[in-house]
Amino acid sequence: MICKKMTWLLMSVKNLVRNLQAIDFIKKIKNNEIDVVEHTHKVIDESKKIDKEYHYFNVISDELAVKQAELVKKNPSGKLAGLPVSVKDCICVKGVETTSGSRILKGYKPVFDATVINKIKKEGGIIIGKVSQDEFGFGAFNVNVGLDFKVPLNPFDKGCVCGGSSGGSGGITQKTGYPHISLGESTGGSIVNPASFCGVAGLCPTYGRVSRYGLLDFANSLDKIGPMGKTTSDAALMLEVISGFDENESTSLNSPVDKYLEYANKDVSGMKIGVIKEAFKGDGAVEKHVWDGIKKLESKGVKYEEISLPTGIKYGVPAYYFLSTSEASTNLAKYSGMRYGKHEKLEGGFNEYFTKVRSSNFGSEAKRRIMLGTFSRMAGYRDAYYIRAAQIRTKIIQEYKKAFKKFDALVSPTVPILPPTFKEVDKLSVLDNYMIDELTVGPNLAGMPHLSVNVGFEKKLPVGMMLIGDHLMEKKIIQLGSGVEVLK
Repeated sequence: MICKKMTWLLMSVKNLVRNLQAIDFIKKIKNNEIDVVEHTHKVIDESKKIDKEYHYFNVISDELAVKQAELVKKNPSGKLAGLPVSVKDCICVKGVETTSGSRILKGYKPVFDATVINKIKKEGGIIIGKVSQDEFGFGAFNVNVGLDFKVPLNPFDKGCVCGGSSGGSGGITQKTGYPHISLGESTGGSIVNPASFCGVAGLCPTYGRVSRYGLLDFANSLDKIGPMGKTTSDAALMLEVISGFDENESTSLNSPVDKYLEYANKDVSGMKIGVIKEAFKGDGAVEKHVWDGIKKLESKGVKYEEISLPTGIKYGVPAYYFLSTSEASTNLAKYSGMRYGKHEKLEGGFNEYFTKVRSSNFGSEAKRRIMLGTFSRMAGYRDAYYIRAAQIRTKIIQEYKKAFKKFDALVSPTVPILPPTFKEVDKLSVLDNYMIDELTVGPNLAGMPHLSVNVGFEKKLPVGMMLIGDHLMEKKIIQLGSGVEVLK
């Protein structure tokens, strides 16, 4: 009888922890209501079980996690005290294999922490592992993982994709029952896209708001690190920790950091949103749920108006791919097997050796993007492609800035379709694959903050609504995003 009561009590405590938001969980750690070391062991065990079935992790860093938990137990004063954090595989964690999802970096263990990891550790966050991604971020479905890596499966339907390229972040954030936040990275939509497909909150910050020091580059002028949490409140908490100026990073913004968490669940009455007309031409069921979200905000006192923003959606994808692949082709050139990247037996001339290393260690999508980027930067083609793409980017920024003179945020579906099955993705052409980013590349080209929140389910699959804010106005999209969640 006593044993049964003890078992019931333990299960009740476990369920209590599982249902907590991150901020409430951290309070319990600080109050010594939860043993952080025991809890970390449980999270590691659960992560391993989930990983066997869903393939969300490239590495589970159990030794590092337990060491950090022991330190937190001695001093649980940080803003993230005891909170499990997973990290996209393109962000350096000292002593933990970091590959950006590519065979060419297999075995690489950084000797330093990225700035974001330093900040998380200082605030008591527990790094539990590196999560799956498309190789170097090259994909919208997380099916372009590198050679030897496993493709992650959608937490709601294992026959569907997680969304890319931060699919591992989205999947584990949804699937794990314990309070947890993941770090994703976005170049053209890689935080909000998987957040939509996995039914979690994904927040991509203003370009420069979060330091990129320690991030393995895809495209330097586009890359951002941002949080993914079960709720907007969780994402806001993490953004508050990782934001701020970094003297190690030349594009880091030296601007005060808002207290983002205070804007979660704040009254939204009187705010104005612009609904982007051109974004509503995909799956009718997706659009219906997004409109439901808009109407819910309206019932809270938010005013909305439909507006036209044609440039980003019409020309954003081609501009994005010429700019991003141009930068990617130069960034990946260093992985030649000489100073960086997997070494092979030295044979033949430089060209033969480099070709051998890259051919046998890059996946097909990486090779495609290197060739596309190299082509668009070639003399004779640069003006026609790269320069023109840069001009379109300026036009897109001007269009957004004009809209933000009138609105607090802009709204659209995050992705125009429900999470597709792997069979459906296999049938898509390369261009079809690239077009899935048509709603997310605009704010990424403009460097503007954007947030995906879940606004419902269709056929038991999640639907995401995207809120776009003006530069450094993360607080407004957090306010509106949590307003939708509260009303669900």
